[in-house]
Amino acid sequence: MVHYQEEDYLMLSGIQHFAFCPRQWALIHIEQQWEDNIYTYRGQELHEKANDPVASEKRGDIIITRSVPIASKILGVNGIADVVEFHKTDKPSVKLKRWSGYWHPIPVEYKVGGPKPTNCDKLQLCAQAICLEETFNVTIMHGYIFYGRNRRRLEVDFSQQLREETHTVAREMHRTFALGKTPKAQPTRACERCSLLDLCQPHLFQRRTVKSYLRSAIDDNDRGDVVEEAT
Repeated sequence: MVHYQEEDYLMLSGIQHFAFCPRQWALIHIEQQWEDNIYTYRGQELHEKANDPVASEKRGDIIITRSVPIASKILGVNGIADVVEFHKTDKPSVKLKRWSGYWHPIPVEYKVGGPKPTNCDKLQLCAQAICLEETFNVTIMHGYIFYGRNRRRLEVDFSQQLREETHTVAREMHRTFALGKTPKAQPTRACERCSLLDLCQPHLFQRRTVKSYLRSAIDDNDRGDVVEEAT
């Protein structure tokens, strides 16, 4: 298994970007380009609330820590976890300096919108879990994503399939970064909500088939005939 050196680490948040759209990820992480829109502003506001600088607080049998630095040699990523909860457990797990007993870490990620049809958010959360597993030498079976749109938590099980997908995305992200080339766009409906739409210009990569070109030409000709008849 490959272990990355710290100087080769990429941003953990990039896993979500890469899984969502490799071109978006490359524009941000290779070309260093960024634009904000209403969705990114809302995301920043939500994360500011989640990342309150309070070091930790205890609520019953749960210790809540915010803005936690994490890293993984296996994935080759580092970043900041929005929230890591430590749940009190009777089983051998993590020992904390200020608190007695054993505590089990569970990552909680905050997202401004709602659940997505793809795994991109789940992959980012799974990467956070892998980082915590390496740090504390424990196994984490699930975590949570808090979605601002419905203000509810989604529980995410870290299945073997999701873990393998997370490793695959991380490897492909490193491979793309090493090549230093921005992938071509694969336009989808989600492009309209992307803050990088004007920079990306995804419509420039759409290819028209001969059939669609001929149909368009015929339609334009028919419209021209109508105009001429009307005049």
